Amino acid sequence: MRINLRGVRGSIPTSGPGVKYYGGNTSCVEISAEGWKLVLDGGSGISNVTWHEELNHNRIDILLTHLHMDHIQGLGFCKPFFDPAMEMHIWGPASTTQSLHERLSLYLSPPLFPVHIRDLPCKLHLHEIDKKNFEIGPFKIYSDYIIHPGPTVGFRIHYRSAVFTYMPDHEPALGVSGILEDTRWVSGIDLAKGSDLLLHDAQWTAAEYPQRMGWGHSSMDDAILFASMAAVKHLLMVHHDPGRTDDMLNEMFNEVKNRSAVSFSFEPAYEGMEILLG
Repeated sequence: MRINLRGVRGSIPTSGPGVKYYGGNTSCVEISAEGWKLVLDGGSGISNVTWHEELNHNRIDILLTHLHMDHIQGLGFCKPFFDPAMEMHIWGPASTTQSLHERLSLYLSPPLFPVHIRDLPCKLHLHEIDKKNFEIGPFKIYSDYIIHPGPTVGFRIHYRSAVFTYMPDHEPALGVSGILEDTRWVSGIDLAKGSDLLLHDAQWTAAEYPQRMGWGHSSMDDAILFASMAAVKHLLMVHHDPGRTDDMLNEMFNEVKNRSAVSFSFEPAYEGMEILLG
């Protein structure tokens, strides 16, 4: 499978020469294999998706980890939604208070967006998910709830012998200053375990995290520790703070790298990065 990172910034898009390398678009990942296409999250990075490349039919699946604005703000600019020939599937976490349709309609309707979700010309199908196994084309997918404000899931995606786990917004051990050694108390371990590639939240420095505990995000140090506990092969760190420039991110990463002794590779993800797995 071909994995293209279309947006790796957190919270709000940012721009300017200072973020030219890592990019300023919010969460979106494009995955292609055997003529099928998955899009993970619908942040502003969705505008960079190559909708019809490597697509052998008229179906595209969008998997939403949660419905915070930085993960859905690009949905209204998803061109296939306006094509009557396209069959579009949106998968998102179930809620005990509102349906997925009701929650998406809060954004995809006036006054926030000129077109109501019910009026989109495509053939639209909505799927509510929780702790679930399902298949889309050649992909076998496992979803489960993880710690982040509001209903939020992570995705474990199998393609042939490869495993990719996606947790862009995740606080592995809410309520304690650091991840506990007992994995029974760590969110998301089963999703990430043994992954060839883990894409994980790493917004904060270790010094910043205690003041932001409970916000639903991780420090770089905790992302590395979580990946180590899950025995992953490669870690990509995302949800870069919108206030950090490329130089600031490089400095933050180098400080962590110099004090980390782990057996796997890790690095900050950048917009436009491409990975081949399987």
